[in-house]
Amino acid sequence: MAKNIMIQGTMSNAGKSLLCAGLCRIFKQDGYRVAPFKSQNMALNSFITESGGEMGRAQVVQAEAAGIAPDVRMNPILLKPTTDVGSQVIVNGQVQGNMKAMEYYQRKREFVPAVMEAYKALDEAYDIVVIEGAGSPAEINLKQEDIVNMGLAKMVDAPVLLVGDIDRGGVFAQLYGTVALLEPEERARIKGTVVNKFRGDKAILEPGLKTLEELCGCPVAGVVPYVTVDIDDEDSLSERFHRPQGRRLIDIAVVRLPRISNFTDFAPFERYDSVSVRYVQAPEELAGADMILLPGTKSTIADLMWLRQSGLEAAILKAASARTLVFGVCGGYQMLGQRVSDPDQVEAAGVTEIAGMGLLPVETVFHGEKVQTQTSGTFQEIPGRLAGLNGLHYTGYEIHMGRSGDRQNPVLCRDNVYGSYVHGIFDAPGVADTIVKALCREKGVDAGQLQSFDPAAYKEQQYDKLAQAVREGLDMDLIYRILNREV
Repeated sequence: MAKNIMIQGTMSNAGKSLLCAGLCRIFKQDGYRVAPFKSQNMALNSFITESGGEMGRAQVVQAEAAGIAPDVRMNPILLKPTTDVGSQVIVNGQVQGNMKAMEYYQRKREFVPAVMEAYKALDEAYDIVVIEGAGSPAEINLKQEDIVNMGLAKMVDAPVLLVGDIDRGGVFAQLYGTVALLEPEERARIKGTVVNKFRGDKAILEPGLKTLEELCGCPVAGVVPYVTVDIDDEDSLSERFHRPQGRRLIDIAVVRLPRISNFTDFAPFERYDSVSVRYVQAPEELAGADMILLPGTKSTIADLMWLRQSGLEAAILKAASARTLVFGVCGGYQMLGQRVSDPDQVEAAGVTEIAGMGLLPVETVFHGEKVQTQTSGTFQEIPGRLAGLNGLHYTGYEIHMGRSGDRQNPVLCRDNVYGSYVHGIFDAPGVADTIVKALCREKGVDAGQLQSFDPAAYKEQQYDKLAQAVREGLDMDLIYRILNREV
C-alpha cells in the first residue's frame, strides 16, 4: 500500500501541477517508486498513451518527472471543453460522449468506481502517490458532489498541502480564506500551507507566515520560488500566450485559435535564441512571419468559422500565395483542406459541412469514434522546402475524430503548405533543426548560429531544475513526516 500526499490550491493556476511534478521528481531522486494521480482533469492539452488511451498532459508531465510511462489510471476522468457549457467526457482513456456541465455534475458520482479502481491500481504498484486537486476546495457550490478535492482526499485518506500563488497577489487571504470556508474535518486534513511563485527575500514574509500559521492552525510547509522551467503547460492559462511579442532572426506565428489544444506541439521552436514564436489573434500580426503554424483545436468547424470571420483566413491565404511556409497540425491540418463535414454533429458546432481553406488536397469527415494512437516512423517523400526531413525519425500521437482519407505519409504537402495529424511531430532530434534551417535558407540568413540540442536530455534537465527549486523551497523533513502520518 502506497503512502500518499495531495496538493490542493486556492485557485486554478496556483502552480499545483508543477509542484506535483517537482515532488514526483524529488521522490524519484530519493529512491521511491512514485506515481501521479488526478481524478478529474479539465484541459484541452491531452496525450495518447502507448495503449491508446487519452489522458491530461499534466499527469504525463508528472509521470515523466517520476521516470515512469504515462498511464490513463493516473487521470481516470478527462473533460475536454467543446462549448462554453459542455465537454467531451473521457473515462479511463476512452470517450463516453459529450455532456453539458449540469448533466456531468448530476452524473459525476457514477464515475467514482472508475476513479477508485484507478487509484487502487496505483496504490498497489507504487511506494508514493502524489495527488493533484483541481481549482479550489472552497468552491462551496460544488462541494456536495466533489470527487477531485476534499471529497477525493477523504475517499483515499490523503493528507493535504494547500498552495497559494503569491505572484497573483493576496496570498495570505487566499490561504486563510480557503481554510475558513472548509468544514472542520476538511481543515483537519490540511497539514501545511505553501506559498508558491515567490520572488524576493523570504525574510520579508516571516511576520506574515507566523500569523498565517496561527490563523490556519497548521505550519507553513514552504515558500517555493518563482522558477522558470521549460515544461509543458496544461491548458490555455499558459504563460506563453502572454510573452513579449518581439521578432527575432526567424519569426514563427502560431494562430491562437479560441479552442486551441496541444499547443505544446510547437515548444521545440521556442528553444532557439534566434527564433521568435508568437501566438497571434489578428490578421496584421501575421505580416512578415517566416512560418505560420495552425494548431490543433477541440472544434475544427467552430474555429474555422472564427478564422473566416476574424479575417485571419484571408491573411493566411495571402501569406501562402506569397510563398510563406504554412504548417497545420491535426485540426489545423483539417482546416487547410478542401472541405470539413460533420454529418452526425460530433463537434456540436451547429454546422454539418463547411468549405476548408483549400490549400491542401484533402477532405475531412467527422465520425463518432475517436482515433487514439501513438505513432512513429521515418519521413519519406516529402517534397519542397522541407525535403530535408526525409530520412529523419519522428514520434508522436494522433488524437482526432475526423478522417481525412487514407494516408501513407505522416505529412501531406502541396507547394509551401504542409499538414499532419501527428502531435509531437517536431519533437524528435533533428526535426525542428531541419525546419528552422530551411527557413534560414529561404530568408538568406546564416543558419550556422543555430544550436542543436538533445530534446530528451533537455527535458530531464528541466525536471531536475524544477525539483531543486521545490526541494529548496519546501521543508522536506515536514513533507516526509506528513507522508508517514507523523503530523
